[in-house]
Amino acid sequence: MKMFSVEIKKNRHKSINDQNSLDYNIELSNKIRMLKKEKNAVILSHYYQSPEIQELADYLGDSLYLAKCASKVNQDIIILAGVKFMAETAKIINPSKKVLLPDINAGCSLADSCPPYEFKKFISNYPDAIIVSYINCSAEIKALSDIVCTSTNAKKIIESIPLNKKIIFAPDKNLGNYLIKETGRELILWNGSCMVHEAFSLDKIIQLAKENPNAKFIAHPESTSPILKIANFIGSTSGLLQFVQKDKSKSYIVATESGILHEMQKKCPDKFFIPAPVEDENCSCSECSFMKLNTLEKLYYCLKEEKPEINLNNQIILQSKIAIDRMLAVN
Repeated sequence: MKMFSVEIKKNRHKSINDQNSLDYNIELSNKIRMLKKEKNAVILSHYYQSPEIQELADYLGDSLYLAKCASKVNQDIIILAGVKFMAETAKIINPSKKVLLPDINAGCSLADSCPPYEFKKFISNYPDAIIVSYINCSAEIKALSDIVCTSTNAKKIIESIPLNKKIIFAPDKNLGNYLIKETGRELILWNGSCMVHEAFSLDKIIQLAKENPNAKFIAHPESTSPILKIANFIGSTSGLLQFVQKDKSKSYIVATESGILHEMQKKCPDKFFIPAPVEDENCSCSECSFMKLNTLEKLYYCLKEEKPEINLNNQIILQSKIAIDRMLAVN
């Protein structure tokens, strides 16, 4: 009886803390909305952000959608709730705007896997090749590229290049291998990858699929080849979201950053979504630690103080904008 009493107190304490946290988030959200209006700002958020940030976004989407939105923004300030390469892309596309990132340390393991100095040496070995860079890279890599792509339009971009041209694809080797199979083109691949999409456990996914025989397994093309081989559907972040809305199944195992499950559940409240398991025994799903560096509190102070701000060299902006504009033109 005494243990039961203690347990009740613990649960009550937890409930109070949860309510306080909820009240604080609601207060912060209201302050952010007021500041946004006062400062003539707009929030662009990626699907991999936390649910409370997604709910505050004026525009919510994948990298391609956010790039399109950034090109059309009329507000004075763009807050990019995502990672650094996304904020850099917004600045490149719309350089007259002040672009803010809630946490300047919100980087990207895939972008980090392709250092500009080493990439410059790599491409010098193939002087006649067309350089296609996945948007998940630094501004410096984009400036060295002929054209940029996203996972949504990568196949279309590759197929737009003449057959007699060699193609360098960077930085994601997994997406590159997927494109080789999809297009039949030979690609010279940079050896980069995303730690989030490489973390999925094939054995655990197979076991999970056995336990949920009616669930379809869907995966992002940044995942490794063995993972993609067993997928019922492969698509970009927005492609996965569109698929679950149109498909008739009622349950899905989803192999991409787990932040997308929030929007999937909103769009399909009658369906069941299971995050694909990862190798790490201490983690049940795949989360991007960089994406999750952005918090509601950091978003508030970012807007209030108008920093951290993304600033880029004018030459980098000019060179990388050419590659991005070519992508938008093809798309």
